[in-house]
Amino acid sequence: MQLETVAVINSTPDIVDILRIALEQAGMVVVSALTHEIREGAIDIEQFVKQHDPRVIVYDIAPPYEPNWHLFQHVAAMPAMSGRQFVVTSTNARHVESFAGPQQHIYEILGKPFDLGQVVQAVKEALRSRPTR
Repeated sequence: MQLETVAVINSTPDIVDILRIALEQAGMVVVSALTHEIREGAIDIEQFVKQHDPRVIVYDIAPPYEPNWHLFQHVAAMPAMSGRQFVVTSTNARHVESFAGPQQHIYEILGKPFDLGQVVQAVKEALRSRPTR
């Protein structure tokens, strides 16, 4: 049985590590990138996704929320993202949802420990779902 690959994109290395451990314990292979590396061009996110082929991407919207939401929208619209599922997290879900809209569920990860179980469960559900694009 082949393990599913999940990408974690976050601005905080400690959160990347916490999510990596939780997802690996749930039986997934985890690859990661830091949001600023994408924004600054240090990582070609399309090449990264083609190389690792994650079915699900856990993508965090960090402060400043609106510019990072726009970066997420740009990334999610890339051709390499077609057929992939996103689990979106933030430290202020209510604020992000205020401009992202009610159709985009945001999982709040605030403080340590936050509810890792919710994020892991959302990833498992996303792995079971069919591509929407």
